[in-house]
Amino acid sequence: MSPELATEFGIRRWYIQEEEILASEAGHPATGAPLRKIVIAACVKNPYANGRFSADLGDVVKRSPALGLEMGRRALVALGGHAFESYGKACIVGTAGEYEHGNAFLTATMMDPLRELLGGGLAWVPSTGKRGGPGTTIDVPLAHRDALYVRSHYDTITATFHDGPNPDELLVVFALATGGRLHARLGGLRSSEIRERDGLR
Repeated sequence: MSPELATEFGIRRWYIQEEEILASEAGHPATGAPLRKIVIAACVKNPYANGRFSADLGDVVKRSPALGLEMGRRALVALGGHAFESYGKACIVGTAGEYEHGNAFLTATMMDPLRELLGGGLAWVPSTGKRGGPGTTIDVPLAHRDALYVRSHYDTITATFHDGPNPDELLVVFALATGGRLHARLGGLRSSEIRERDGLR
């Protein structure tokens, strides 16, 4: 990461969290490779904190692609050459800011270049957020990268971040997974059917 990017966004800390799930809650082993879930998050300065109300948050939106690309680069490293099938995003805003401040970092303006770097994704990226301080836990929603209605990929990953955000900071969070829930069996379209239908890799 360039020093300029760290300075521009006031990045104080990066986080990475990974789960490797070998069996279901009932103990049934994965039928293929273990399911991997990965979270990448940046703790950044909130430029609108401490009562600085702004009717226009467009400055953050316009600058956010650079942060998205760095998150995507880190996600690629974490994937280690493996493909992903689902993704999601979230924010945690420190108590001196508004929830809307975090959402300014999570628009398509940031996510589109991130998705392109990762190899695409046709479906919108599910999102959530909240206000809180260091140690706040958040459930990041996951859904299939190419079609929201693939039931097997409705999932979450729970993330907790130590030492952030401070009141005048916020966390920008991106999550992805290499597959759907283990032993999902509620019917509906399968991931392989979506990709075959749309001629995707």
